[in-house]
Amino acid sequence: MKIAIIGTGNLGKSIAKGLLTNNAITSLYLTKRDLNDIQEFDGYKNVTLTTENLEAVKQSDILIFAVQPTHFEQILIDIKPYLTENHILISTITGFLISKIEGLVGNDQFIIRAMPNTAIAVGKSMTCLCSNEKGAKRIKVAEAIFNRLGHTLAIPESQMQAATVICASGIAFWMRLIRASTQAAIQLGFDAKEAQELAMYTSEGAANLLITNGLHPEEEIDRVTTPKGCTIEGLNEMEHKGLSSSLIQGMVASFNKINNIKKEQI
Repeated sequence: MKIAIIGTGNLGKSIAKGLLTNNAITSLYLTKRDLNDIQEFDGYKNVTLTTENLEAVKQSDILIFAVQPTHFEQILIDIKPYLTENHILISTITGFLISKIEGLVGNDQFIIRAMPNTAIAVGKSMTCLCSNEKGAKRIKVAEAIFNRLGHTLAIPESQMQAATVICASGIAFWMRLIRASTQAAIQLGFDAKEAQELAMYTSEGAANLLITNGLHPEEEIDRVTTPKGCTIEGLNEMEHKGLSSSLIQGMVASFNKINNIKKEQI
């Protein structure tokens, strides 16, 4: 795959690392205003560092945009004359609708939106994808790229706001739960390093059980709980204190906030 990452900031770097680690490129162009920021990629085979977006566009088929929203519109205007029928445009810019992209480059382009989260840096991103009508013919290409960096799910664009809360903001929500588990472990006698280790790997194990076994969380809970046991005692106390309710209400509050921000932008 001949890929260009337009705007190689933190997210762009993570995508580039994943592509290189998995040998997923024929060529890779990385653009940045200050090339000193991406010198770590200098010397990689078939990787070109450049300040020129147009050069990257001309030499690539798949264009992954990871720029600031304020810069995206002008970049699309600048590259439009150089887009061909082979180009696939993948935007990672939050809130920049497909209709707006089509308005700038035309609806005859393969346009895909990708919403990864920060776990992409370690190859564990939950990335949601959506596309315009023509882009649906190339959604498998985006899946192939981002599945190398975690897991993907194709959804309607109307659900991208909610997915942002669940997957992107969700990293922060899960970090808070892991922190709480760490604090509890310290209170129960473990030092801070041990406590975090216990919390991290237990949460990883819980997620992998669901991924591997394909069961509902309650089925896995049933395997751990016993009548009059310590697990059900702890679960019931957490529910009495509103664990599930607080998490749900927090996500809904976050969703309402992101919708208000969108209305203000409009």
